[in-house]
Amino acid sequence: MPWYHFPSYAPIGMDELDESWVRMLAAAGEKAALQGRSDVAEYLRLKATNDAIRSAGVKWLLDGFIEAAFGHHASAALKVDRVDGHSFTHGASNMTGTRLDIRHGVRCLTIEAGWTRLPADGIMRDAALARANIIHFGRPRNTMSLRLVHGADLPEWVIEEGTVFRIDQVEHHISLLITD
Repeated sequence: MPWYHFPSYAPIGMDELDESWVRMLAAAGEKAALQGRSDVAEYLRLKATNDAIRSAGVKWLLDGFIEAAFGHHASAALKVDRVDGHSFTHGASNMTGTRLDIRHGVRCLTIEAGWTRLPADGIMRDAALARANIIHFGRPRNTMSLRLVHGADLPEWVIEEGTVFRIDQVEHHISLLITD
């Protein structure tokens, strides 16, 4: 496989627009490589690789909340809604991704996760590949912001204070939602 090979797959959980974007990046990267533009080809390969990591990281986070909501807390009568193509801000940058609302009566836990897609959206600060917010409606002290970063072996979600977000913390957030 030549060094300029581009992934021809669409990362899990992508919609049609994102799938088209992946295919366009791959085609542009292969064309640049064939034209001897190794700098452009390498940039596009890196972008495609990072987008695949971002997509997988966002999927892991959201799937963890969905599994906790429907798995361990199935008796709590939780309602889960998912919106793809959701936009939210982090600092001066605009993120595009997915919003997950988990409701228990009048209470709501919102998880939004995504990354900048266009140059006009701004930049990803603090070595973040993606950003996420876990928002407890009516309980702002339980709200937290996360960033997806390259870990030692695998990417990991990091809480703004610098600690790694663990899967057991998902259970904690769901418990806060269903507790009076």
